[in-house]
Formats: sequence, structure tokens, C-alpha cells
Amino acid sequence: MGELYEALREALRAEEPIALVSMVEGPRVGAKLLVRPGAEALGTLGDADLDRVVGRDALGQLAAGASATRHYGLHGEARQRDVSAFIESYAPPPRMVIFGAVDFTAALARVAKVLGYRVTVCDARAVFATPLRFPDADEVVVDWPDRYLAKAGDDLGPRDVVCVLTHDPKFDVPAIVAALETEVGYLGAMGSRRTASTTRVWRGSWRPSDSTSAPAPPRRRRYRSARRSSPSARGAPVPRRCATTTAPFIRDDRGGDPCRRRELALRR
Repeated sequence: MGELYEALREALRAEEPIALVSMVEGPRVGAKLLVRPGAEALGTLGDADLDRVVGRDALGQLAAGASATRHYGLHGEARQRDVSAFIESYAPPPRMVIFGAVDFTAALARVAKVLGYRVTVCDARAVFATPLRFPDADEVVVDWPDRYLAKAGDDLGPRDVVCVLTHDPKFDVPAIVAALETEVGYLGAMGSRRTASTTRVWRGSWRPSDSTSAPAPPRRRRYRSARRSSPSARGAPVPRRCATTTAPFIRDDRGGDPCRRRELALRR
């Protein structure tokens, strides 16, 4: 048991995802199982099949960043209640990556911190991307959005958020295309109606939609726009109000079904 708690302490110090499973009802109340992605579980609940099934569910809870009590048979059978196991997830805070060092970014970063996100602001313009302008951000990066995602995109998952606020197609489009290649749970882009009407985005390619020579992308590869209206279209006149009205979209869409998570939420 000492080895289990030592591993838990080290994971927490390193901010690594880890789940502690405790049997709260059953033949071995108090038995524990420590589960980590890509590593062998420590401890046991008293049965190898039960350990395997509970370990799988613990990884699922950990990916969602949620804790829960699950019920099983003595050997891990579903729809039985011989065993109750409390799965306590210790997941690092979800990430929000905001592209564009603009006033809306500062407001959104402030709201994101209240919601518990670790915030990264990224912009290729060093004169604008400074910690002084974005004191609520945990990290301010000077880089092109697509190059940053090429390095950090593999670490983004369904709990994470990417917001594109650069208002410039030469930044917007590469950022959106690169973000669509990740497993990010929510992708939002804010721009004018004119920008939205003159650009089509799909995996690996983009073309101006008002060009007669530009063929439409295959339907199976195209990403639909979000069906909801945008905060700015609802009459949000200031960055702070716009950031506040953006938050419900993120909380509602994040972690939905896989098809919906992969939609392009084009904020107009």
C-alpha cells in the first residue's frame, strides 16, 4: 500500500493524470487500485477480472476528468451490484489555447481561469504577445498558430479548447486546419460575417468560397458550422461581455459525441 500512495504522490506533484479506485462496498472494502494511462496498475481489488474492468472504466473517467461510483459483479460483470468502487480522478486542469493577442483574448483568458482552464495565448507578433498584456494567461507564446499546434497538438484532448481570435485569414485558416487534426474537444473561431462568407475550411485545404474556380470540398470531409448563433451576433459590444457569453458554448459543446466535437464552431 505504501508503494501505491508514493506513486500517487509523485503523479500529483508532476501533474500527471492518475485515478485512485477504492472499493466502498463488497468483499474487500478499502481495497485500492491505482490506474495511470500507459502504465501497469498498482494494487488490486481482489480479482484479476474485476481489476481489468474497473481499470478500463477508471481510464475513461480520467479522460473525462470526472469522479464517480461504479457498480460491478464479483468478477467485473456489468449490471450487478455486488461491488461498488469509487473512482477518484486526478486529472490536470483542461487547457485553453487562444490564438490572437487581441482585447477579446484578455477577456476570454480571465473567464477561462475562473472556469479552471490552464490558458495559453499564442500570437506570431511579439510586440502584442506579452505577459504584461495577458496577466491571466499561464503561458504567452510567440509563434505561428499552426507551428505551435504541430508541437503541442498531440497533448490536446477532449477536455481541451482552442479559440481562434486572430481576425486575419493568414493566421485563422492555418490555425483552424491544424486544430481540426487534433483531438481537441471544442474549436471556436470568431470573425466578421464577411470573413465567414469568403472562406471555406476543411481538412487539409481551404479556398475562397466566392471564387468560381474553387470546387466545394467532398461532403464527407467537410466540417459543418455550429448551429448556434455567436456571442457577437447577439449584440455583445465589448470583449468582456463577448467572453462571458462564449463560455456557455464551450461548456455545452465540450465532451459531446465524437461527431459533434469535430464540428467547426464558426463564431460570426
